[in-house]
Amino acid sequence: MEVLEVAGPVAWDGTGEWEVVVSGIGGQGIQLLAKTLAEAATREGRHAMLAADYGGEMRGGPSKASVVVGSAPLRALPILPSAGSAILAHHRFSEHVVERLRPGAFVLANAPLVDPAHLRGDLTVATVDAKTVAQSVNAPNALGLVLLGAYNARARIVAPQELEDAMTRLLPPYRRQHAEANVRALRAGAAA
Repeated sequence: MEVLEVAGPVAWDGTGEWEVVVSGIGGQGIQLLAKTLAEAATREGRHAMLAADYGGEMRGGPSKASVVVGSAPLRALPILPSAGSAILAHHRFSEHVVERLRPGAFVLANAPLVDPAHLRGDLTVATVDAKTVAQSVNAPNALGLVLLGAYNARARIVAPQELEDAMTRLLPPYRRQHAEANVRALRAGAAA
């Protein structure tokens, strides 16, 4: 993973609140990514809120979610006017997310779909090629989970095993056959 350091904290210290806005297009697993993070945080005894925003299209339309995790009851709304971090899975529809990031915010960008050179200079940016990583572990449809694994390895919101368990619990019965590939994607993202 190529990392471009700017300023600001990257790992959550476990106190206060941590916000992340996830942006991409339908079909990248944005909603599963956000739900997995929120579910894992609550299972670890933290407080979490989730807000989802997506179009009616199955693939290609805008997909966005916000997750707030805290060590105590939350004060921030899950619909965030500003945020301290973001996961950008695709350049389409990401401009409104970038506008809302505070100076020094941590951004995980899915390169080459998101070019870090086009992001603001006051952000802490790390990149990962989620498609290549997902394909390398034979999980080509788990792009969002690669990003989640990479993001969590850097931000340290929850234990990696808790992400795996949460993702497995959230899979509907007709998608359970993808659980093993999704676990591989989470682990490969963390290792990237």
